[in-house]
Amino acid sequence: MSALWAYAALLAALLLDRLLGEPRHAHPLVGFGRLAQAIERACYGDRRLRGVLAWSLAVLPATALTAALQLALARWSPWAAAAFAAVVLYACVGLRSLGEHAAPVARALRANDLGAARAAVGRIVSRDVQALDAERVAAAATESVLENGNDAVFGALFWFALLGPAGAVLYRLANTLDAMWGYRTPRYERYGWAAARIDDALNYLPARLTALTYAVLGHAAGALRCWRAQAPAWDSPNAGPVMAAGAGALRVRLGGAAPYHGVWEQRPLLGEGAAPDAGAIERAQALVSRGVLLWLALWALPVAWFCFGAGH
Repeated sequence: MSALWAYAALLAALLLDRLLGEPRHAHPLVGFGRLAQAIERACYGDRRLRGVLAWSLAVLPATALTAALQLALARWSPWAAAAFAAVVLYACVGLRSLGEHAAPVARALRANDLGAARAAVGRIVSRDVQALDAERVAAAATESVLENGNDAVFGALFWFALLGPAGAVLYRLANTLDAMWGYRTPRYERYGWAAARIDDALNYLPARLTALTYAVLGHAAGALRCWRAQAPAWDSPNAGPVMAAGAGALRVRLGGAAPYHGVWEQRPLLGEGAAPDAGAIERAQALVSRGVLLWLALWALPVAWFCFGAGH
């Protein structure tokens, strides 16, 4: 698929996401989650090799099928290939969904309804929300928006740009398996090793480009300072740069202690400046949205060059 058709597919996918949001019924990732559970039941064993096998069975056939369909359609019609690519990328990107999940938290906080805010944030984070005060609710939602800006938006766009729709599928399925199997628990310490490490590898460049995007569009000096000083202390090699840079860009304090399964986990501090509130959630979402526009503008430059300027 040519650069121009790929860019057209990208614009169409983002338009579909804007107009439709996530599929309300039969979301492909929900179906994939059920498939992954079935594969886990069949393949589970407390060994890394079992995890590698399960990951391969879950991800590689769908990725290969996507690549084969894209190639076949490209030979038939560039219109059909671009339409297919757009639909695939639409299924892999969750920009509107990010806002739809974060906005109810901000609205509830603005209305001083802590119960509703806790319920809303409980739909997007895994911590014990009943133990959170208003500031920690706002912090949890802001962290989720910043991190998922990479996981649900920029990561998929990066791999789509690199490998087309198959790249977006590879990334999104690998990211989903990391969320399912990538925990450091007795059950998943070995079995989930491949899911966690592969997701780390696939996210290495997108996460740093996301962090750089946040820095460019926010308080750059603070973002770069927090990225450099705070990200190395975070457990995740990719979430650390993304959230530290995002918090610095927003000039807000994130991280710190959070309750999981009845225990307060001491996490490193992120960012600097004011305590998080409803405005921080909204500014984080706006930061992600502006980042998408920036990526679109930057992507348009080489497309225009190759399509219109290279022959002159």
